[in-house]
Amino acid sequence: MSIFARNSTNRETSASPRSHRRASRRVASLGLAIALVFAAPLRAANTEERCGWLENPTPGNWWLRDARGLWIISAQDGPYAEGVEKMPEPEPEHFVATNGHYGYSCACVSGAFDDHAERMTRVDAARVLSLSVCRGDKALPTPGGSP
Repeated sequence: MSIFARNSTNRETSASPRSHRRASRRVASLGLAIALVFAAPLRAANTEERCGWLENPTPGNWWLRDARGLWIISAQDGPYAEGVEKMPEPEPEHFVATNGHYGYSCACVSGAFDDHAERMTRVDAARVLSLSVCRGDKALPTPGGSP
């Protein structure tokens, strides 16, 4: 038997084309399963939930002040976090107006944070909390003011 036979009539095979297709499908399925196992934790590892004062002082400006610092979510003429449209509408009973329709509330925001740049790069969700939650948290700075 020649390993590198020049034509197919001289080549001996122990597997049928059908078994080759099955093996190829198994390898592809295994590769997909491995990719999903390794990719799932990466997305989860980049997702955090941080809670604090959610401020919207003027149009286009959103940031979160939590116990770890100030996180820019969007800025006028500046970077916008992907998904910024998921930011909640003000709820009168959970909102302090400081500039017409603009102001701050207490909220938790989940997504991707860039610690080095001190900003959010992706907003996955946001939920408004009672103002008393943030007011009672001594680790939080006072809301309001410039970033």
